[in-house]
Amino acid sequence: MSMFQEVLKIIEERCGKGKDNIISLATIGIGEDGKPRPYVREVDGFYEDGAFYVTTSASSAKMRQISQNPEVAFAASNQWFYGHGIGENLGWVLDPKNSELRAKLRAAFAAWYEHANDENHKDCVILAIRITSATVIQDFGAIRYRIDFLAQTATQEK
Repeated sequence: MSMFQEVLKIIEERCGKGKDNIISLATIGIGEDGKPRPYVREVDGFYEDGAFYVTTSASSAKMRQISQNPEVAFAASNQWFYGHGIGENLGWVLDPKNSELRAKLRAAFAAWYEHANDENHKDCVILAIRITSATVIQDFGAIRYRIDFLAQTATQEK
């Protein structure tokens, strides 16, 4: 097994298996002064195959910011896993192309999904955060893995 695959296994153990992950999601938007500014908020994310998926409103600030600059940063709370990615609006949750992913999101977010999402409104969309690079920390910082999802490589730092 390559180091890349080993690190993916760590990520899957921490964030996968249908888990509802609280992640901090940072975007870049234009501030009131007209200058680019970072914005961060916590969102619930479902992790699968190198991406987090979030249900949200297409008209939210994060989606407006991502439409202008899709580069994002994230940190998975209490998972010692953070990095960068590309945000992509996958469209309406009830679009037939999203049916399999929607079922997974509904299961992962079952405790609050119905309360927080109005699926009949076409503004209810799925945001994909496709991870491009990340750091995974083990043993309270004794080991750090840098992982490049695009090149499918990982390196270890001690």
